[in-house]
Amino acid sequence: MTDVVTTRRRDVTRQRLLDAAAEVFAEVGLDAASVEAICERAGFTRGAFYSNFETKEELFLELAGIVSRERVAAVRTRVDELERQGAFADAATDAFSVIQKVLDIASDDRLGVLLMSEIRIHALRNAQLATAYLAQEQEMISSVAQIIADIGRTSALTFRVDAEEAARLMITVWEGASVRSAMAGVDYNEMCRRTNEEIARVAQLIIEPR
Repeated sequence: MTDVVTTRRRDVTRQRLLDAAAEVFAEVGLDAASVEAICERAGFTRGAFYSNFETKEELFLELAGIVSRERVAAVRTRVDELERQGAFADAATDAFSVIQKVLDIASDDRLGVLLMSEIRIHALRNAQLATAYLAQEQEMISSVAQIIADIGRTSALTFRVDAEEAARLMITVWEGASVRSAMAGVDYNEMCRRTNEEIARVAQLIIEPR
C-alpha cells in the first residue's frame, strides 16, 4: 500500500512539474525557463525536480512527447468516429472531403508549436537530445502510418506511397503549417483551419484516383 501511495505522489509531482514548465515556457521561452522558475511555479524544491528529471531538456522533451501523443490520439479518435458513422463509404469519389473530415480536429495551440520548434532547435546543437527527438518523431510517424493503413483498409482510398511515407509527408506539412500560422499571429481556430486545409491538399495529392 505504501508503494502505491509513493508512486501516486511521484506521479502527481512529475505532472505538476510538467504543468509548471509549460506555463513558464509559454511566458519566457525554453532558454529563459530556469529549473528554479519551474520549481517555484510548481511549489517544489530543486530536489523534487532532479528526482524526476535529469535535465531541463529532458523535461521539455517529455512535454514535446505529450504534444505528439495528443496529436495522434485526436486523429485516431476522429477516424474511429467517422468509421462508425460510415463516412468512408464515398471515399473513392470525394477523397478531399473525407480527408477534411478526418482532420476536423484541434490543431496545436501556440504553446505546442513554440515547444516543438524550440526542441528541434536545441536538438540541432545537442547530439543526445537529437537522438531522443528523432526516436520520438519516428514513434509518431509509425503511429500515424498505422492510422493511414487502417483508413486504407476500411475505405476505398489507395495511396500513391506507402503508409509510412504518407505519414512523414503529412507530419512535415502539419508542422510547417502550424509554425507559419504561429508566426502570422492568427488565433487558434484560424490556425486549425489553415493547418488542416494544407494537410488535406497534400493528402489529396498522394491519394490514387479511381
